[in-house]
Formats: sequence, structure tokens, C-alpha cells
Amino acid sequence: MSPMPDATGLGLALAALAPDLGEIIALSMLVSGVAVVLAMAIGVPLGVWLGLHRFPGRRLLVTVVNTGMGLPPVVVGLFVFLLLARSGPLGGLELLYTPAAMIAAQTAIAVPLVVGVTLAAIQALDERLHVLLLSLGASRLQVYLKLLAEARLSLAAALAAAFGAVISEVGAVMMVGGNIRGQTRVMTTAIVLETRQGNFALAVALSVILLVIALAVNWLFTVVQQRARP
Repeated sequence: MSPMPDATGLGLALAALAPDLGEIIALSMLVSGVAVVLAMAIGVPLGVWLGLHRFPGRRLLVTVVNTGMGLPPVVVGLFVFLLLARSGPLGGLELLYTPAAMIAAQTAIAVPLVVGVTLAAIQALDERLHVLLLSLGASRLQVYLKLLAEARLSLAAALAAAFGAVISEVGAVMMVGGNIRGQTRVMTTAIVLETRQGNFALAVALSVILLVIALAVNWLFTVVQQRARP
């Protein structure tokens, strides 16, 4: 078994990857960032709607959301792959093995997390608040915005959870992105590739960078969340 690389080995590994390192990090942040934004744009309204309305089949929808929160990413990748494959319903768009396909897969992974956290946050609010706002003449949009403001700490948690899920994901993005150098290679897929090739120093160096980025982003989310406390 190869020994763990020391600091010198990590430095040499990063030097060897230097020409591609910036591009890999930038693509990782772009794909995950866009996926999180889309997941929040889709998931927050759905979570609020599910939290405020009662209708036939609601329990089934909530069950689907809860299942989606724990759905294996590789299963999501398979479904996105089948949709975007040449023989699939969206094959004509020719999005397979592109960053757009990776964004689609990561968005599908993150949406149930955002919906679930938002739903729980809305249900945790005092039910009288909704009635009070309506009695004061607030429009439906104003009610939604006020409830979201009250649940802002949970929304920050949803944002952090979604980012953590997608930035660390490898199976789905590799299935739909292909890990193509200079086109679809991100940090997680690069780590898998270098490990398979026995370049453990390079894999560890990339892992350290990924952990530092994840820590920095989540630290930022924590600062924003704590400042938002009433």
C-alpha cells in the first residue's frame, strides 16, 4: 500500500495539476452554484405551498419529498442520463456530457432537500401568524414573504444543505458529465480519476482543496445565519 503523501508530495501534486486546477475549481463552483440557485428557486415556493395548503394527495407528495431527500444520487444520475440520452425524450437537446447535464442532475438532487427543509420550517411556525396576516389584509404574496422572513434561519440551513450535497456529489455528475478534461471535469470526478490511476498525492491534494472550499462556504452560510437571528 502506498504511504500517505507528505507536504512535499502534496505540493508537487498541485504543481503538476496547476494548468488545470483553476479550471476544475471554477467549473465545480459554477455547476454547484447554479444548481443550488435553481434548487432554491424551485424548492422554496414548493415547500411553502406544501406547508400552507391541505388537499387530497398531499401526504403522498410529502412522502415523495422525504424519499427524494434520501434518494441515492446515482439513481438521479441514471434518470437524468435516460432523459438526455440520444434515444431519450430530451435527446434532441444534445445536453449529455455537458455542464448543463451536470447542473440538471445536481438540481434534481438538491430540490427535495430544499423542499423538505422549507416545508418543515413553515409547519413549525405558529399557525395563527398565517391567519393574522390574512385578517390584516395582506395579499397571498405578502403572506408568503412574511412567512419566509420568519423562517429565514431554516432557509439558510436549506441553502447550506443543498450546497453540501451537490459540491460533494460524484456518481451522478460522472454519469451525465463523463469527466471530460477541460469540459466536464470537476473536483470530485478528478479525485476519483486520480485515485484510480494511483496518483494518491494528487487525489489527496484535490480532496484538501474541496474540503477547504466546503468549509469556507459553510462558514459564510453560518455567519449569515447567525446574523439573521432575531
